[in-house]
Amino acid sequence: MAFLNLLVLVLQLLAAFVLQVGGAGFTYNGFRSANLSLDGIAGFTSNGLLMLTNQTKQDTGHAFYPDPIDFRNSPDGEVLSFSTTFVFAIRPDVTNFSAEGLAFVISPTKVLPGGRSLGFLGIFDPKTNGSLTNHIFALEFDTFQTPIFPDLNDNHVGVDICSINSFQQKSAGYYDDEDGKFIDLTLIGGEPIQAWMDYDGARKQITVTIAPLKSATKKPRIPLLNFTYDLSPVLKQSMYVGFSSSTAPIFFTNHYVLGWSFKVDGGMAEDLDISQLPKLPRLGIKKVSYFLIAGLPLICLLSIVLVIAGVIYHIRRKRKFAEVLEDWEVAYGPHRFKYKDLYIATKGFRDTELLGAGGFGSVYRGVLPTTRRQIAVKRISHESRQGMREFVAEIVSIGRMSHRNLVSLLGYCRRKGELLLVYEYMPNGSLDRFLYGTKKSFLNWDQRFRIIKGVASGLFYLHEEWEQVVVHRDIKASNVLLDGDLNARLGDFGLAKLYDRGTDPQTTHVVGTVGYLAPEHYRTGRATTVTDVYAFGAFLLEVVCGRRPIDPQANKEDIILVDLVYSYWNDGRILEAVDKDLANDVINKDEVEMVLKLGLLCSNSDPMARPTMQKVMLYLDGSMPLPELSTLGVSVGAIGFPYGKSFQDVSTSNHSYPSSSGDLYSQFSHVTGGSFLSGGR
Repeated sequence: MAFLNLLVLVLQLLAAFVLQVGGAGFTYNGFRSANLSLDGIAGFTSNGLLMLTNQTKQDTGHAFYPDPIDFRNSPDGEVLSFSTTFVFAIRPDVTNFSAEGLAFVISPTKVLPGGRSLGFLGIFDPKTNGSLTNHIFALEFDTFQTPIFPDLNDNHVGVDICSINSFQQKSAGYYDDEDGKFIDLTLIGGEPIQAWMDYDGARKQITVTIAPLKSATKKPRIPLLNFTYDLSPVLKQSMYVGFSSSTAPIFFTNHYVLGWSFKVDGGMAEDLDISQLPKLPRLGIKKVSYFLIAGLPLICLLSIVLVIAGVIYHIRRKRKFAEVLEDWEVAYGPHRFKYKDLYIATKGFRDTELLGAGGFGSVYRGVLPTTRRQIAVKRISHESRQGMREFVAEIVSIGRMSHRNLVSLLGYCRRKGELLLVYEYMPNGSLDRFLYGTKKSFLNWDQRFRIIKGVASGLFYLHEEWEQVVVHRDIKASNVLLDGDLNARLGDFGLAKLYDRGTDPQTTHVVGTVGYLAPEHYRTGRATTVTDVYAFGAFLLEVVCGRRPIDPQANKEDIILVDLVYSYWNDGRILEAVDKDLANDVINKDEVEMVLKLGLLCSNSDPMARPTMQKVMLYLDGSMPLPELSTLGVSVGAIGFPYGKSFQDVSTSNHSYPSSSGDLYSQFSHVTGGSFLSGGR
């Protein structure tokens, strides 16, 4: 058992420091239980620091490796190459002021000839200093500029040969490996510093390098001192190596050595293991922080305030993005957007992202934060909960439609008193911007005709090709969007109505835009495919003529566009109704005349006389000739404004009309007696 305890003790000592002795070198990674020869005030700390001096004033401390080192192979031989590296720290009791430094010493004896004289670093005294018979070599780290010695300054590194008067010296610092810039290093800064000293016996070259200790200190390529000197007259065959320091009579300084490695006649000294070096004691006296005494209660109070503010912010933010989500909406999950995502996408529905506004809501441009997809978000106020379930069901159904001439309805969001419809973003905006915008872009006839055929194709899909009949109920130029290639996409399905094929549409409140509403829609309240055809006829005339179906600013007889076009046709000069912007354009007169006549045909006040969208497609493609209007009984009484009344009969003298597309319930609520989306749809 005693043997096992001894073995454990040996292993612990080896773990605390590595000592390699082969007559040629050694390595100390800390000095816990190290076998060094100490004298004066030198000693070891409990964690393995070599402390050359303590708080005793005007005294010396020495620490030597206990065995002599052979620096020659024979008494008359040349001094062998040797190398050493060590880590030290100098900590004065008064910040930035020290009376003494420390030195690495090579001496023929462990008893140095120096006394307690100030400035001699515990190596020499006035009598022995400068005598070649002392055979002492020292590398000093001096922190005091002694007036009687030719010291460079109070922060220098010097090589001493038999004298405290340095043979070579330089201000403490090192050269940066990247740019070669010299960086000053304060010896009494209290932080550990690593030093390297090498002697090349063949070249008689001495190099000294220092650098601040880091987690993995690398020796700088450029040395601090580099000069030629033959140490053969100085060093004897057997010498002792160690450290020396002293303290001043007024101020005291602690000098520490953290680790030490030495090698002679065997290459470079072994690198120190920085991770095993002991830690230096805390700088200064640990004081009770006034900040903690006075500031801790304030910090606690501030923390409580911040927590409360955070909770309030979280609650407000949660309410800000709160949505209405009921059980029946779970089935529509893929089409339901989070309000927070739409809020972020539109930058908080900022005015700079506004694409347009009307009686049915405002449209904002946005970019979804997750997919970076561009979208258009329409905000619609909805004060009534009645019919909401049916409305959302229809919106989701419309979202499943796919056609090249329809704007994709991606989904919806419902929050408090508003609905948000999410559409595919169209970079060229709406058609009415090209027809009426302040900086409108010119559309030639080929582009307009392609747009007309695109809208007709999309409407034909809604009426006859999809699984249910879809009545758009708001066909107009502002609801026709243009993609990057100016292809038409019929959009804004916020008013669309679906019903199964073979069933009759139910009576609803009248919704739509004045000028596009069929006469029977006013009387019955029913929105059908035929009422969509009427609106499409108004749209045809709008695109060709470049003016709105109702223009309050026009002459009395020209206010209603369909009446104006009819009068031109009746007089045999229908092409004079064409948009003046097309006057200088090369147009296909047959196509233009056909479209104008088709617009009159679709605008017939008799629903039975209007063509289906299937026939409209055939007319536009040229697959079927357009019938003569005279044979269909088209007359001024069969077209025009509902009930055969003029525009003034419906409006009131003090009523203002919209400058763009007027919405029925925002502009003519006295005509219909309804409100937008109130009650059933």
